[in-house]
Amino acid sequence: MSHPSNPSSTLTTPLRFIPFRRQDIVDRLLEELHLSKTDAVDFQQLAKLLNSLLHFEFHQLLEDFKQAYAPLDPNADTHVIKGSKSAANRSLKVLLERVLDKANYERVTTADLEQALEESSLFKIRLQVDFDDFDEVLLFCRGESLRQETLSDWLGLRQKTLQFTNYDRVVVYLKFREDLENDNPCCTPGMTMLKLFQDVPKADLEMLFPNTRVRMRLMDKLLIGVPAAVGGGVVISTKLGGSLILLASLAGYWLGTHDTPVQLDQTALLALAAGVGALGAHLWKQFNNFKNRKLRFIQTLTQNLYFKNLDNNAGVFHRLLDEAEEEEGKEALLAYAFLLQADRAMSMTELDGYIEHWFERQLDSTVDFEIDDAIEKLIRFGLITDEGQQHYRAVSVVEGLRLLDQRWDNIFPYANNMGAKAQDAHETQV
Repeated sequence: MSHPSNPSSTLTTPLRFIPFRRQDIVDRLLEELHLSKTDAVDFQQLAKLLNSLLHFEFHQLLEDFKQAYAPLDPNADTHVIKGSKSAANRSLKVLLERVLDKANYERVTTADLEQALEESSLFKIRLQVDFDDFDEVLLFCRGESLRQETLSDWLGLRQKTLQFTNYDRVVVYLKFREDLENDNPCCTPGMTMLKLFQDVPKADLEMLFPNTRVRMRLMDKLLIGVPAAVGGGVVISTKLGGSLILLASLAGYWLGTHDTPVQLDQTALLALAAGVGALGAHLWKQFNNFKNRKLRFIQTLTQNLYFKNLDNNAGVFHRLLDEAEEEEGKEALLAYAFLLQADRAMSMTELDGYIEHWFERQLDSTVDFEIDDAIEKLIRFGLITDEGQQHYRAVSVVEGLRLLDQRWDNIFPYANNMGAKAQDAHETQV
């Protein structure tokens, strides 16, 4: 078993993910903008209203997901009246990839997965996954960093430091084959499985699959096999040696290789029985050693999965939607706040660099800010104006509040429509 030697980690690439809570970002922006008390209150209200509008949009995504996942959910306690599994799976996959992109997850490529399968596990176990059990396998990660751990070896007499790639979050999407034949109760034919894990070493991605099997490494086989062979040789030479010589002589007499008769008396038979019993006991002990070692490996795998698993199936999508909503809100508020502070038109490139530099300077974080996504949202909500040539200017906080409030009031315009219809009906009667 390994234990952390250095809790710090180094990013391999800048994160699209903003590793701070939305409310903490709002509080920090209020300090950065140096607003008056009244303007600060208005900015907080704008942030709240913007988040409410985003929440409504993501609520529709949630409803779309529940509709798509209903025929596929292995944990559902309701009956599906109608719905095609194949059509539902296509819709689910599209929705999942859309939400994961908004939550700033990256896809784990086939090359990354193959490399993970070839690398040695940090937990000193060998794992095997049968990918023929699946129709589709998709993995997504967020927060890739380099870490170090100290591994103990040779009964704790030797230690070595290992550097490895670690994922803060991993989403697993699996679709089992319809004709699957597997005795694992977790592997239901045609089922679509979603899982979310935290803090997963890249070399141990295979432990996230439900059909993972624990296999003995060559070192483990040698640790069991060599002592077993030596012990077996000792048992045979000490307990069975004389009896085997006697049996060989008897066989030679029966086969006619020599004429000297051989007699098996009671003492010889008892010695033979004792030797066979000792050999049987030795073999049984080695078999138990093998089973116990394998059970320890399975226990290590189970314990690690217990603490790394964050959510399953429908719960994964609920969590991802919340994360995506947070990311969308943070991106929009950051871009709007720094355009507001500049009080002039800024290019996308200039704004992007300014925000990324602010993260490095103020929060000691390296972030690959999603400027395109942030600008798209601000234009959609009317919080910035396009000055041409990809230069943008923020509207005032008061104007932003008015525009967002108007948009909120028009989400369900039925009351206004009913009023207009009633007015038209009254004028017609008159």
